[in-house]
Amino acid sequence: MRTALALATLVLTAAGACAPVESGASGASTANATPRQCFDVRQVSNYRQGGTGQLYLRVGRSAVYELSAAGGCTDLDFAQRVALIPDGIGGSRLCTDDWARVVVPGSTSANTVCRVRLSRQLTAEQVAAIPARQRP
Repeated sequence: MRTALALATLVLTAAGACAPVESGASGASTANATPRQCFDVRQVSNYRQGGTGQLYLRVGRSAVYELSAAGGCTDLDFAQRVALIPDGIGGSRLCTDDWARVVVPGSTSANTVCRVRLSRQLTAEQVAAIPARQRP
């Protein structure tokens, strides 16, 4: 009987701890937060290197995503293929603000690996503003 009462108290306490709270002036409102855009890395159909530390991905027919490198990604200019590997627990899904690794087969040395973060999905206007040679 005591065990059942203790378990019920624990469940009610835990449920109260997870209850939603009103966001005050100092808290950020999650109602206005932009939902994360996601895709499966197998949907990537093209890529191009943008400016320094940028990589643009064409996903499906029309979506374009921007990746930001955490350091220099060498050999991207001449790469015929790359591999995009999401950091995380298995799977091939990548969402905005997620980290991944770009693997570029080396021309004269072993593979080059660089860490990237999926920054954002671009709007049609933002895609049109990318220089033609950088647009995937």
